[in-house]
Amino acid sequence: MTAPTQTAKNVLGTDLVSCCTDPMTGFYRNGRCETGGYDFGVHVICARMTAAFLDFSKAQGNDLITPRPEYQFPGLKPGDCWCLCASRWKEALDQGVAPPVNLAATHASALEYVSLDDLKAHALTA
Repeated sequence: MTAPTQTAKNVLGTDLVSCCTDPMTGFYRNGRCETGGYDFGVHVICARMTAAFLDFSKAQGNDLITPRPEYQFPGLKPGDCWCLCASRWKEALDQGVAPPVNLAATHASALEYVSLDDLKAHALTA
C-alpha cells in the first residue's frame, strides 16, 4: 500500500503539509493525512490530541491510548498529533470534545464531512 503520488491539497486550498512524524501518523504512516481507496476511515484531519478527546474516542470503542504494534500504532497521549477519521472528529465536535486542528495538514476531503468554519473554529494557533 503506497501513498498517492500527486500533491494533495489541504482545506485551505494549498499543498498538504506533514501532520506529524513522532509519532508517525497517517493512513500510509508517512506523516501526512493523505487518503486513498483503502482508507475506509478517511483519516484526513490532523489534530492535536486532548485527554477529553482520547477518553471520548475510547468510550466510542476506538482506543487510541493503548499501543498496538501489530498496526504500527504507538498509542497516543495528550499533545500528540494524529490523522483522525473525519467522521470521528465530527462526532467529537457534536459532543463538544473536538481536538484542535492543524488546517495546513488537514486534507481537503475533510470538507465532505465537516465545514471549513467548524475546522477554523478549532484551528491550532502558533
